Amino acid sequence: MLPPELTDALDAAAGSPRLLLTSDFDGTLAPIVGNPADARPLPAAADALSALADVPDTTVALISGRALAVLRELSGAPPTVHLVGSHGAEFDTGFTHPIDGDLLARIIAELRSIAEGRPGVAVETKPASVALHVRNASAADGEAALAAAEVASQHWGAHATAGKAVLEFAVLRTDKGEAVDILREQCDATAVVFLGDDVTDEKAFRRMRAADVGVKVGPGDTLARYRVDTPDDVAETIAYLLAARRC
Repeated sequence: MLPPELTDALDAAAGSPRLLLTSDFDGTLAPIVGNPADARPLPAAADALSALADVPDTTVALISGRALAVLRELSGAPPTVHLVGSHGAEFDTGFTHPIDGDLLARIIAELRSIAEGRPGVAVETKPASVALHVRNASAADGEAALAAAEVASQHWGAHATAGKAVLEFAVLRTDKGEAVDILREQCDATAVVFLGDDVTDEKAFRRMRAADVGVKVGPGDTLARYRVDTPDDVAETIAYLLAARRC
């Protein structure tokens, strides 16, 4: 059961002339897994998302820290669902800002050096950023790797973003909040619903306006006005919005 205050807000958003539903991927549509390559959206969430994208005057988008190509593969989303990767840097039309390729290569090399000899510490390269993952490392190795990366990053001039067991360094400055604003303008949305679970999603929650609905998934401090517990609740939230929008 969704909280009554959330269903009331969803009802209001569903009645808006032009609705934009945006959602994070990992930890929101898809449960968190040990191997990031194994992440897949819950079938109920994927079905509701695809159906909502077919409703008139409704735009649906996924905004993820994943590289755009990886997000497209893992989400299995149809072309009617817009995809935005690299925390808002990658749209289907290209990058939102120029990329410093030399700096990106330097960060990749130094993070790989930091991860070497620390089992479970992994480096994920993306078109505009590099992420250091420590979810599968021991506490000691994970803490040491993150500390070393923070020291090294002082000489990079890159934009650092901390997430759940991950520290990411981008060679261009953008975030999910900016991505929401770009999508809002593109579809002239009169209301936005955004769902997310990570600290990186707080940038989007900060951009929510009076008619918008920000939904935090799971525990932790948040700027979102509403909260649900699990990706299963996310599936229920999207299905509820779908039913209300169709009325």
